[in-house]
Amino acid sequence: MDIYEALYTTRAMRRVKPDPIPESVQAQILDAAIRAPSGGNGQNWRFLLLDDPEKKNLLGPLYRDAMDQLYKTVYAPLLEAMAADPDSPESRQMAKVTKSSQWLSEHFEQVPLFLFAFVQRDRTGGSIFPAVWSAQLAARAQGVGSSLTTILGGFHDQEVKEILGVPAEEKWTQSCCVSFGYPTGRWGVAPRRPAHEVAYRNGWGEPVGFTVDEPLWQPPADA
Repeated sequence: MDIYEALYTTRAMRRVKPDPIPESVQAQILDAAIRAPSGGNGQNWRFLLLDDPEKKNLLGPLYRDAMDQLYKTVYAPLLEAMAADPDSPESRQMAKVTKSSQWLSEHFEQVPLFLFAFVQRDRTGGSIFPAVWSAQLAARAQGVGSSLTTILGGFHDQEVKEILGVPAEEKWTQSCCVSFGYPTGRWGVAPRRPAHEVAYRNGWGEPVGFTVDEPLWQPPADA
């Protein structure tokens, strides 16, 4: 796959089929992940693949509770704004995200594969998230959709670690959980604010010097 196609179309794909992901594809995903940059080449990371139905059944209720707490806290102002003006572009986009997120919450146990990323001595995430993103790009190249979430670690960190058997004495930080599965929808370029609206040059608020009104990569006409 062309690298720009992977970069432009690897967006959150939460709605996935229950079909299992072959171990050969899982191996490709993990092998790509560990090739990512690691601060000081410390490689202080661990990746846990989860496809055990019993453990997914234990984690599903925790994930749904975490989503409920997220809606009542961080997302509360956004949901209030959406309810106040449902026809605004921002509200319509938020409604799509909320609906997609709710699908993952309700079908957590049916998602075929999760990847939990753990790290030591990486306060910023600068060493773990490049590896996770490489895993997601590798999955995209194999036709597998993915979506990154941090809410299990944010609201139920200890319970998750106990279910997964993470040794407490080693002080691993749960960085994120990524869902993987063959998507039910189509790949596409995610709509975003143009780069020149969110970037500066040499000083805060200074124009970046160029404009990008349309994505610089487009799918082939026959795609």
